[in-house]
Amino acid sequence: MTKQIHLAAHFPGVNNTTVWSDPASGSHVEFESFREFAQIAERGKLDFLFLAEGLRLREQNDRIYDLDVVGRPDTFTVLAALAAVTERIGLTGTINSTFNEPYEVARQFASLDHLSDGRAAWNVVTSWDAFTGENFRRGGFLAQADRYDRAKSFLQTALELFDSWRGDEVLADADSGTFLTDPHPGAFSHRDRFFDISGQFDVPRSPQGRPVVFQAGDSDEGRDFAAASADVIFSRHSTLEAGQAFYADVKGRLPRFGRTHDELLIMPAATFVLGDTEAEARDLAHEVRMAQVSPATAIAFLEQLWNRDLSDHDPDGPLPSVDPLVGEHTIAKGRASVRMHRDPVATAHEWRAKAEAEGLTTRELIVEVTGRQSFIGTPATVAATIDEHVQSDASDGFVLAPHITPGGLGPFVDQVVPLLQERGVFRTDYAGTTLREHLGLPLRRTDGESAVAS
Repeated sequence: MTKQIHLAAHFPGVNNTTVWSDPASGSHVEFESFREFAQIAERGKLDFLFLAEGLRLREQNDRIYDLDVVGRPDTFTVLAALAAVTERIGLTGTINSTFNEPYEVARQFASLDHLSDGRAAWNVVTSWDAFTGENFRRGGFLAQADRYDRAKSFLQTALELFDSWRGDEVLADADSGTFLTDPHPGAFSHRDRFFDISGQFDVPRSPQGRPVVFQAGDSDEGRDFAAASADVIFSRHSTLEAGQAFYADVKGRLPRFGRTHDELLIMPAATFVLGDTEAEARDLAHEVRMAQVSPATAIAFLEQLWNRDLSDHDPDGPLPSVDPLVGEHTIAKGRASVRMHRDPVATAHEWRAKAEAEGLTTRELIVEVTGRQSFIGTPATVAATIDEHVQSDASDGFVLAPHITPGGLGPFVDQVVPLLQERGVFRTDYAGTTLREHLGLPLRRTDGESAVAS
């Protein structure tokens, strides 16, 4: 059976895919940029808009990282404002489970779901570093196992809060006003080693029953967490073969948690470069990558793996002959890429082998290993490639991150989306009103049961 493709748009902000120096690039904090981006995505009938979260400005060698100087606005504030200027597109935000509290986060997402008529989604993440923790009362950081244990408890508590209003508590009486069949709507109590809370949740059940839950972990613990609890899992595996392996692994975990194949969608992050010809697209993609990885940026990436001050290293020369320093990371703070290298020395050896085999300089090597152009070519080629990935179970769709904000999504919406619609694999209009309906996920009814979205 032909699968329908799910597409979303990531407002990249301070992400390293952004070419913020391009004259076409707009502000990353002014509302007009968010509004334009969201409305372009909605014009393309995309499933949802996604905002990442930054709880502290990243530093390298005790200086603020270049992209972060534009600032990192609050996710909830932006999404709530976008709810007023959009009608159908889903509104997804990353909110941390390490430094927040379940009641507060559940209340905010339930409110957003009401404000948007059922379009809210929560990307549940954990925090890994003490540097970010310094901004919060608890400070410090949790070991990996504790982070996921807290995240599981956090999400479970939030779901209990969402479900604490069953939907049948309020009955209207013509003579004496409104009465409650249950005198304590929203009553909850949750006690475990992370949370000891009880009271009454003050936001009634939302149009979706509960917001959609996203998760982005790639570790074994993260994959289990998503298989057990998430509706959508993000992925960084955007090649066909890697995508198929990730897809099979995560989908294969679902039965252990009593879930079926279609209850969890897999959507890798992806970038794109379009051209009138294949050669033009390749040339433009090279220009984009060189803009994304300047000589200074190449050294910054290098330091993140080597954990050394390499400011005197020649970006047009070979990789450093010394190995990375293993242990506490003192060079780059608050950067997710640091934690992705579980064995820095082994990764450095792999990079050296690749550089020597292909005759690459340091900068050229960094361009290769941090490459993010998942789809390069004419609109027809990109449409065909995306369709191939989805139909061959490498993904259920993609979260698109253009390199120009906010207008960079426009060419994809205007040139690629119509071709996918012609193939019959992407909607020509929204069929439902909630994000769960866009994604084809079960809808929560007010009696606590679920129904499959049409």
